[in-house]
Amino acid sequence: MMKKLLHFYAFFVIAFGFAQECPDLINPVNGAINVPVDATITWERIDGIPSYRILLGTTPGASDILAATVGSATSYTPPQGLPENTEIFVTIILDFFQGQADIECGGQSFTTEDVTTPPECTTLNIPNDGATDVSVFSNVVWNYSPTATSYDVIIGTAPGLGDIANTNVTNLSFNPPGELPENTTIYVRIIPRNENGPAINCPEFTFTTGELAPLPSCANLIQPLNGAINVPLTPLIEWTPVPGATGYRVTIGSTPTTNDVLDNAIFTTNSTFVIDFEPNRTFFITIIPFNDSGDAIGCGQEIFSTLLGCGPFLDMVTGEFVTLNPDVVLDEVFSFCENSDPLTIAAPTGADGYRWFRVDEFGGSDQLLSEETEVIIGQTGEYYLEAYAIVSQPGDVIECPTILEFDVVSSEIATIDNLDIQDTALGLEVTVNVSGIGDYEFAIDNIDGPYQDSNVFREVTPGTHTIYVRDKNGCGIAQETFEQDLTVEGFPKFFTPNGDNINDFWQFIQPVEGQTIVLVSIEIYDRYGKLLRQINQNSQGWDGTFNGRPLPAGGYWFRAVEDDGDVVQGNFTLKR
Repeated sequence: MMKKLLHFYAFFVIAFGFAQECPDLINPVNGAINVPVDATITWERIDGIPSYRILLGTTPGASDILAATVGSATSYTPPQGLPENTEIFVTIILDFFQGQADIECGGQSFTTEDVTTPPECTTLNIPNDGATDVSVFSNVVWNYSPTATSYDVIIGTAPGLGDIANTNVTNLSFNPPGELPENTTIYVRIIPRNENGPAINCPEFTFTTGELAPLPSCANLIQPLNGAINVPLTPLIEWTPVPGATGYRVTIGSTPTTNDVLDNAIFTTNSTFVIDFEPNRTFFITIIPFNDSGDAIGCGQEIFSTLLGCGPFLDMVTGEFVTLNPDVVLDEVFSFCENSDPLTIAAPTGADGYRWFRVDEFGGSDQLLSEETEVIIGQTGEYYLEAYAIVSQPGDVIECPTILEFDVVSSEIATIDNLDIQDTALGLEVTVNVSGIGDYEFAIDNIDGPYQDSNVFREVTPGTHTIYVRDKNGCGIAQETFEQDLTVEGFPKFFTPNGDNINDFWQFIQPVEGQTIVLVSIEIYDRYGKLLRQINQNSQGWDGTFNGRPLPAGGYWFRAVEDDGDVVQGNFTLKR
């Protein structure tokens, strides 16, 4: 198994002697002022951290306002709001739940707003307004009213009577003394208040009780126990049986406020299997027994954490994040040659097992091709290799896969259609035109290269040359040889006598390879046939002057005589 160092930051140093990144507050930011008292606190996600806890206090590191476990969530809304006009210090705890020390990340704070108005009214949550057949043992629960610091609770058997309760509380629920009268309409008014006064004109809610009957008590986890770690990914969840309960409502989520695993599922027994929990996560479970009289009241939330899985998780000894997935690589593109054998691809070493898949181009199920170290592929398309490590953990054996995607393309040796050869002042310019489905590169005069992606070669000397076209995917090399006439093509088409030391002189270009050309004379004429200059092929050449005076730009003619008496004639351009 390979250990990978993912991140190393120096925000602080813990007792183990290495640095660990701490999350910054996102909302409200560190140092913010006038923060609403009903704000949601959000922070950065840190790779490899399975669970977070948050502490809010009036001094650094304190939790006198609240302390909460939030699992993998990176935000938290205090259920009863925040105190007004207060500097609140935030501590985010990185919870590894692996028998290793947690990491406290403090040093950030914000200041809440100064509330100057009374709060708004709230609404009844339990029982619902207008509910019937409510248990006589029911609590009264309402929703948080932003800026409220307490609530007047008035409960009676007639509107505004308050004969059951008339009190003030600071939380969001109230348990009436004794049981409520059966078969009776109950009137409830909740009045939020703060230092600026009470909410105005709050409505009165009602519900009707049912027959007197005992409610079941709450259940507790037996397996796994509350707070357990390294729980198998497919565990048996078991809780205490409750006398008088006819069933149990079970909710499981990856944060305290979600139900992404089970959503109020009903069971008639006190256990259930749950398939494939995510590894390295904290889960929150609520079990509520019920019978014909209603649900058990006040049942709390319990937590447990699953196995580490494949990581990443922090090695507290080395300070590195560890993953158990194989550290392997594979080329991203493979090709097979047309009219050749199918392609055989070998898997990289370093894994316990392999699965080769072809991706379904229409979005269906991917096709498993092989579970061997090699796969034979005979058609183009998108593929991937799942290379996995087999990892033993308490009560389970898991696979940790690395997914390596690759494409398979078809290729073939090039066909050289033609060579387009142009004569320039700097030599020949050769353009190689090819056809074929391959990915090609080009070289001249050496089959071993160097090769280039461009199909154009410039400043090629006259003579005999061979062009090589190589398929990048290994399907072969095409070649073609050409010979450009050395005598006729050895004269530049233009020159620029402007003193920049580039093409300042017009002169015959002697081939580097092949037969040496010997010229007896080279004569230069203007367009009217006037002889302007006679030069030797071994001289510097003509500088574009006549009797020491620069001649104008335009066309000029030359006549060259070879040692065997052959005459070569042509024209060229003087550019200024």
